[in-house]
Amino acid sequence: RVRGRAPAPLYGLQVSQDPFGLVVCRQRGGTVLLNTTVAPLIFTDQFLQISTSLPSHFISGLGERLTPLFLDTAWSRVTLWNRDMAPAPHVNLYGSHPFYLVMEDDGSAHGVFLLNSNAMDVLLQPSPALTWRTTGGILDFYIFLGPDPKSVVRQYLDVVGFPFMPPYWGLGFHLCRWGYSSTHITRQVVANMTAARFPLDAQWNDLDYADARRDFTFDRNRFGDYPEMVRDFHSRGLRYIMIVDAGISSSGPPGTYRPYDEGLRRGVFIRNASGQPLIGKVWPGPTAFPDFTNPRTHEWWHDMVKEFHDRVPFDGMWLDMNEPSNFVEGSQDGCPNNNLEHPPYVPGVFGGRLQAGTICASSQQFLSSHYNLHSLYGLSEAIASHSALLRVRGKRPFIISRSTFAGHGRYAGHWTGDVGSDWEQLYYSIPEVLLFNLFGVPLVGADICGFAGSTSEELCVRWTQLGAFYPFMRNHNDHGTRPQEPYSFSPAAQAAMRSALHLRYSLLPFLYTLFHRAHAAGETVARPLFLEFPTDPNTWAVDRQLLWGGGLLVTPVLEAGQTKVRGYFPAGTWYSLAGVGAPAVLLPAPHRSPGDSTIHSKGQWILLPAPLDTINVHVRAGHILPLQEPAFSTAQSRSKAMALLVALTPDGFARGELFWDDGESWESFERGDYTEILFLASNVTLGATPAHLDGVLLQAVTVLGVTSPPQRVLANGAIVRDFSYRSDTQVLRVPVSLPMWEQFVISWS
Repeated sequence: RVRGRAPAPLYGLQVSQDPFGLVVCRQRGGTVLLNTTVAPLIFTDQFLQISTSLPSHFISGLGERLTPLFLDTAWSRVTLWNRDMAPAPHVNLYGSHPFYLVMEDDGSAHGVFLLNSNAMDVLLQPSPALTWRTTGGILDFYIFLGPDPKSVVRQYLDVVGFPFMPPYWGLGFHLCRWGYSSTHITRQVVANMTAARFPLDAQWNDLDYADARRDFTFDRNRFGDYPEMVRDFHSRGLRYIMIVDAGISSSGPPGTYRPYDEGLRRGVFIRNASGQPLIGKVWPGPTAFPDFTNPRTHEWWHDMVKEFHDRVPFDGMWLDMNEPSNFVEGSQDGCPNNNLEHPPYVPGVFGGRLQAGTICASSQQFLSSHYNLHSLYGLSEAIASHSALLRVRGKRPFIISRSTFAGHGRYAGHWTGDVGSDWEQLYYSIPEVLLFNLFGVPLVGADICGFAGSTSEELCVRWTQLGAFYPFMRNHNDHGTRPQEPYSFSPAAQAAMRSALHLRYSLLPFLYTLFHRAHAAGETVARPLFLEFPTDPNTWAVDRQLLWGGGLLVTPVLEAGQTKVRGYFPAGTWYSLAGVGAPAVLLPAPHRSPGDSTIHSKGQWILLPAPLDTINVHVRAGHILPLQEPAFSTAQSRSKAMALLVALTPDGFARGELFWDDGESWESFERGDYTEILFLASNVTLGATPAHLDGVLLQAVTVLGVTSPPQRVLANGAIVRDFSYRSDTQVLRVPVSLPMWEQFVISWS
């Protein structure tokens, strides 16, 4: 119930009675954002339809699907109903996010969120217009006025929740494969990574570890020393994560499988029409499905997680098959013939029926029927798992989930499912990662080198280079396909992958700071160009490049056989990380002629050299990036020396920040147990606020865009004699040894 009016609204609202409809427009300029009078409203028990005009064709969002960044408004349909479906165009995939963002002609933006979890179609029309068709629920709309796209995303996250803060180690490199069939093989993989000198933070196992593929068990023959293996990984600074499927095996004799026995006793499973646990079929055979909308299920889930963790001290959970997936349609006994199983309107779901690939729509959960709750299943499991892990480990939970819904980012990250090992899927991973950042799920990535099918060496190199800039970086592979661990390839390919991994590890302080900004302020980590440059329409459809924050532009090669790549550079100065030569803590970069190193763009497409050992990464003038010497894990790298990369604007200004804490404590920011450093460069000085980075030294400062040779460089007033300057690249290098926990000033004249 509305209790009052906003004193100075930024919008106008008109209500039409006949035909019924709403018109929402901007006060300034009068742009119509929502006009539902364009078609009749239909509101019945199982079919709701409402339409609106759109102010432009540039509409993004409405996931999860395999799509370019902006949707096709020429009579296309987006279906939302979570489905276990290998990513392919034009079908409903693992998640549902009924939120869209529209870019308006003047660079303004607005967003609309329909809080409705029922199966739905969203129909896009060329006029341009949009029609929502949902199979139930209510029409609960949120309209976000922006007026810029960054503000739209933040306003949306104000409603669904800001993202969780991942542990620092979660931003390192993760390695997995379906087919690591014993502890011996899993240990050998880690040994091979070490021998080949690749960084690794988390080793994973797919379902191979489990006894008869059942959750919370391990195979005593092939994984007999499983707990010891995990403790051994811990002793080396590695973390360990295993898969957990949604279905709980129901076929064993009573008393032989505690998760099912205890779940039955506590009444935690989804029920069929007769009130008994609905039995489907997944990897272990017959399975029941926990009802995570039931508070009792959360306690049962916590107890199962704790009992397994007491034996095997894992560090995070990988939630799979949680759409929920089902290998039989509905249940082993079929589904009733009623209006929930056969509604009057069925959206364009893959398989043509709501129960295809999942459980009966009419099955009963604590809060409602599965018909209403289906697309919330993965979210509700992520909430329960987040709570259980926090209670069991006492540290920040790390959870990656396949199924998602609006608000998922508060509790977990996402990987993009069973992508194929091909160049098309390499491209599609960029808009997918960017869209999930708009949805408030910044911890997202695709399986590097692809999951299904065998990769090629060239594809795997290019995918590793791009994957180094996924917020969540994991190489994962299907069984029976070509090995694709980094050490599996030729020395030249290994060198290119090692270079990409070292680049990522060097940038982790910057990446971690971006995650803090997402957690604390509702920002994005991986960012589409239009979010940063909304008044440049050339950026709107760019989805073959991505930004980290506002300061780092990544231009990957996405096609076979290419040694050059075109990228769009918005107006401004952009410094190539390779072209300037690497800062002290970065690895030597491939040689470039000085002319390639800096781009002064008027807003243009530029052809860049991109040999197989190179990914083009450019720093935007005006930004300062905190870097750290890479190591073989974050446990080692966090104590290494830091460096600053200062990218000056033509008038000599740059700023940056660093967020730092112990990397894993729960709510360290909320409790004030952290450090935030602001770096400012102005003309000929660089300064930083004091902080609490005990023991971490600043050992190098690289300043880009120093237009005239410095005669003298001072660090906290002391002369630095061994600085270097190149007039061809305008790069100043200052070796220092300054404690990061004290204020410092570096000046040149």
